[in-house]
Amino acid sequence: MGLKKYKWQKVAEGEAEIEWSRDGIGVVALEDGKKICLAREGDQWYGFAFNCPHAGGIMAEGWLDGDGNIVCPIHRYKFSLKNGRNTSGEGYHLKRYPVESRPDGIYAGVEEGGLFKWF
Repeated sequence: MGLKKYKWQKVAEGEAEIEWSRDGIGVVALEDGKKICLAREGDQWYGFAFNCPHAGGIMAEGWLDGDGNIVCPIHRYKFSLKNGRNTSGEGYHLKRYPVESRPDGIYAGVEEGGLFKWF
């Protein structure tokens, strides 16, 4: 995810603590209470926005397809887990969060700084 700086927040003690959907998507809360979704492909963890950028669908109610995409449950728009790009052609981008599994828990990175974070 480039040269961005992240504040790492512990979102779960371990994988077993995460409530997973039958389609392999988990929901966790950041320190500010904002929900994000998690998914795994093998040993790789992915974090992404709770809501679809198109119509606000709850991404945790979607599913993972066989091509490494998260599919929105409302209009079936697809987004790459790896880069958040809309792969079904509509031009949207799904916000992503880096995720790490550490010995003491699961962590999500929240971007620091930026234009609107002056204080």
